[in-house]
Amino acid sequence: MVDKLQHKYALSRQGAADMIKAGVCVTVTNIVLMMTAGILYTLIGDLLENNLSRDRISFYVTGSVIILIFVFVTNFIQYNATFLTTYRESGVRRTTIAEKLRKLPLSYFGKKNIADLTTNIMGDCAQIETASSHWIPELIGAVASVILVGISLFFFFDWRMVLASFWVIPVAFIIVITCSGAEKRAIRKNQAIKLEMADGIQECLESIRDLRANNAQDRYMEELDGKIKKVEKFALFTELKMAVYVNSAAIILKLGIGTTAVVGGTLFAKGDINLLTFFMFLMLVSRLYAPMEISLQNFAAIIATGIQCERLDEVMSHEIQTGSEEMNNDGYDIVFDHVGFKYADDTDVLKDVSFTAKQGQVTALIGPSGGGKTTISRLAARFWDVGSGKITLGGEDIGGIDPETLLTKYSIVFQDVTLFNNSVMENIRIGKNGASDEEVMEAARLANCDEFVKLLPEKYNTNIGENGSELSGGERQRISIARAFLKDAPVILLDEATASLDAENETVIQEALSRLIKNKTVIIIAHRMRTIANADHIVVLKDGVVAEQGSPEFLSGYDSIYSRMTAQQLISQNWKM
Repeated sequence: MVDKLQHKYALSRQGAADMIKAGVCVTVTNIVLMMTAGILYTLIGDLLENNLSRDRISFYVTGSVIILIFVFVTNFIQYNATFLTTYRESGVRRTTIAEKLRKLPLSYFGKKNIADLTTNIMGDCAQIETASSHWIPELIGAVASVILVGISLFFFFDWRMVLASFWVIPVAFIIVITCSGAEKRAIRKNQAIKLEMADGIQECLESIRDLRANNAQDRYMEELDGKIKKVEKFALFTELKMAVYVNSAAIILKLGIGTTAVVGGTLFAKGDINLLTFFMFLMLVSRLYAPMEISLQNFAAIIATGIQCERLDEVMSHEIQTGSEEMNNDGYDIVFDHVGFKYADDTDVLKDVSFTAKQGQVTALIGPSGGGKTTISRLAARFWDVGSGKITLGGEDIGGIDPETLLTKYSIVFQDVTLFNNSVMENIRIGKNGASDEEVMEAARLANCDEFVKLLPEKYNTNIGENGSELSGGERQRISIARAFLKDAPVILLDEATASLDAENETVIQEALSRLIKNKTVIIIAHRMRTIANADHIVVLKDGVVAEQGSPEFLSGYDSIYSRMTAQQLISQNWKM
C-alpha cells in the first residue's frame, strides 16, 4: 500500500505512510462523530419505554462528555496527521524534485518547456498538497467509516434497511469513476491551452521592445487575448462537464433517502422493524449523505489531480546521469574517439567525430552553423551522453564520472550569459564558492571588468538588475568570463565567449586568456577567425563530421574550409556602405 501511494501521488515513503495514518485518523473521527447517533438512539428508546431514570440521565451526560472529549482528541490528532504532515511532505517533495532536476541530463531540459517545468515545481506540487491535506484523507475516511458502519448495521439490524440506505453510495461512485477518462483528457487539453497562454504572455514581456519598434503590439495583443479567452472558455466547458457527472451522482445519492423511507415504512407496517429502528435509519441517511456528497466532489478532484501526479512522477522516474565521485585521470587531454550523437528526434548531429584537445593548448572548433560545435562542448562537459564512441579526460571515460564531480574540472563561458539580480561581486563569486573579495576583483581585472565596474554607483556592490539588465551585452559577457577566471579550473570551454566584445576588449580578453590557459585544456567555439588566430589546433566541423583539422598554418597552406572562411571574413571586414 505504501509503495502504491508513493508512486501514484509522488510521495516520499514517509509521506505515503503519513497519508495512510491520516486516512485512519479521519475514519476514527467520523466513527466518533457517529457515536452521537448511538447515544440519541438509546435515549429515544428509553423515552419510548419511559425508562429515563437518574442513573440513565447520568449515563447520557457522562457519555456525551466522553464523546465530546473523543471528538476533540480525534480532531486534534486528525489535524496533525492531515495538515501538518502534508505541509512537511510538500517541502520534502519540492526539495526532492529540485535535487532530481539537478541530476537530470541537459537533454531533458532541451525537450521541456521552461514554463511547463515551473508549473511542475510550483503549481503541481501545490495541487497535490491540497489533495493530500483536504481530499484524499477525507475520502479514505468517509469510505472506510461508511463500510464499517454498514457492516455493523448489517449484522445488528435488518439487512433490508441497510441495503435500502447504502445501495446509492457505490452507484454514485461508479458514475464519477466512469467520467475519469474524459476528465483526464479534458484536463490535459486544458493544461496545454494554459501553457500556450503562459508562453504567449512571457513572449510578450520579453519581446515588447521589438513589438513596439515594429508597431505590432496591437496585433500581438489581439492574438494573446484570444489565447486567454480560449483558456476561460475551455475551463468553463471542463467544469460543466464534471458538474454533469458529480451532480448526477449527488442526485442518485439523494434517492437513498426515498428508498430508506419507502422500505422502512413497508417493513414497519408489516411489523418487521420497530419505530425506533425506522427512525434510526432515517437519522442515519440524513447524517450520512451530506458528507458523502462532499466525498464525491473530492473524488472527482482526486481524479483530476492524477494528471499532476503523472507529471511529477515523469520527472521523478526519469533516468539520471550517474558515475563515480572520484576521478583517476592522468592529465587533462580531452579525446573524442569516434563519437556519434543524436537528438530525441533521431536526427544525426555528430557522426564518427574524432580529435584531441591537448592540455596546455587552445583547440578551436569552427565551421558553418549547425555543424555540431556547441554539441561537442556540451558532450565534453557531459551535459549530454554520447550515442556512440567515447570521450575521455586524461584517459578516463567521462561517461563513468559523476557529472557534478566532472564539472569541478571545467570553467565554462556560454554564448548566452545568465546573471542574477544581485551585485557585480556576488555574480562573479558564483565561479568559486567562498572566494574572497580580493580574488573576485582580481578575476574581474583579468576579464577586463574593472574599467566599467569603477563607473558604477557602488562599484562592485552595485546591483545589476534581473539577468544583468543594467549592463551592456559586452559587460555581461565579461562578468561571465570573470567567473571562469575565478574558478580557475584545468579545462576551459568558451562558446562564442568574445562574441559581444568590441575589438579592443577582445584583444584584452585574449591576452588574459593566454595567461590563464597555461598548462590547461582550452576548447573555444568561434565564428570570427580573428578570435582563433593564435589557436594551437583547429577542428573544422561540417554536417556533424570533422571535415579537416590541424594548426592554423597547416590549414592556411591549401584551399581548405578554414582558409576560405578566413578570406571571406576579411572581405566582409573591408566592406563599406
